[in-house]
Amino acid sequence: MMSPVVVPDAKAAVMESWELSRKLVKCYETLASVGEIEVGTTPKDVVFQCDKIKLFHYKAANAATCKVPVLIAYALVNRPYMLDLQPDRSFVNRLLQQGLDLYVIDWGYPTKADKFLSLDDYLDIYVNDCVDFTRRSTKHDKINLMGICQGGTFSTIYAALYPEKIRNLITIVTPIDFSTNDGLLFRWSKNMNVDALVDAYGLIPGDFLSVGYLMLRPFMKIGKYLDVLDTMADREKIENFLRMEQWIVDSPAQAGECYRQFVKDLYQKNLLVNGGMMVGEKVVDMKNITMPLLNIYASDDHIVPPSATKPLNDLVNSADKELYAFKGGHIGVFVSSKSQNELAPAVAAWLHKRAS
Repeated sequence: MMSPVVVPDAKAAVMESWELSRKLVKCYETLASVGEIEVGTTPKDVVFQCDKIKLFHYKAANAATCKVPVLIAYALVNRPYMLDLQPDRSFVNRLLQQGLDLYVIDWGYPTKADKFLSLDDYLDIYVNDCVDFTRRSTKHDKINLMGICQGGTFSTIYAALYPEKIRNLITIVTPIDFSTNDGLLFRWSKNMNVDALVDAYGLIPGDFLSVGYLMLRPFMKIGKYLDVLDTMADREKIENFLRMEQWIVDSPAQAGECYRQFVKDLYQKNLLVNGGMMVGEKVVDMKNITMPLLNIYASDDHIVPPSATKPLNDLVNSADKELYAFKGGHIGVFVSSKSQNELAPAVAAWLHKRAS
């Protein structure tokens, strides 16, 4: 027996088409009225520069109550203004309000001239110079180091190489144990022919990396653009949306040699856990990390799953170490209201207790 043919309701189809057209027109009108989108508006000064790397010092409205400065290292793959996306969604602004003295490393935009930069160059020169400048300018032998995502991996390695310079270490959504298969990024990277990629490009295009991250959840990307049609009448919401979109596509290229070592030594050999990682001529020994550690992971993180972050606490020799679970995703750690109201005050309180 044949199934009955369902005839679409012509009137309903016309009305749906008309409603979509109306939303698209409104979308165009709103976008046409939006000017330049501002990001990273918290006042700051460039206090140090080496090659394309800049060190910024944030200006707080009031004097810092936690005198030991905090140096923030973000990932190479994205821009650090995610931490200061807009005034009401600014992780750094909230930390400043909590009395912290903040510095942040801006890696800049590598060019083909930088394709031979290695992990050793980033850690032993750029990070080390920023740490030493902050130590000298603030007259502190040891400073607080906060690393985020890949910047947290950098910070952990640095703390293992130069423990005498770091008072407290904070890692946020930081990959450490790369053996996990909980995230697609970790599965893909294990089988990547990174030598062929680096040898072909030299400088890894930022677009290549951006597309890879978008492919982790492609249907969520489509749904996001469909949902935004319903918010086009609200100028504030569309400006918020555009700020996030600007950050997503603002992906710097990667120095090929550093990218090669990061993928091979970490994603493929898991040397921070298995041992034997080298930075230049120095062995990275995780047991050298004895300073207080605050390790923060996001419970719903699809980019750096908790299983990649949590093992750090078992690898270090710190007597004072805390594992902090943030209920949210990789980006929500920085831009959600929960981040502003819960996480930033918790981080500041943790540092205040360990300021001396």
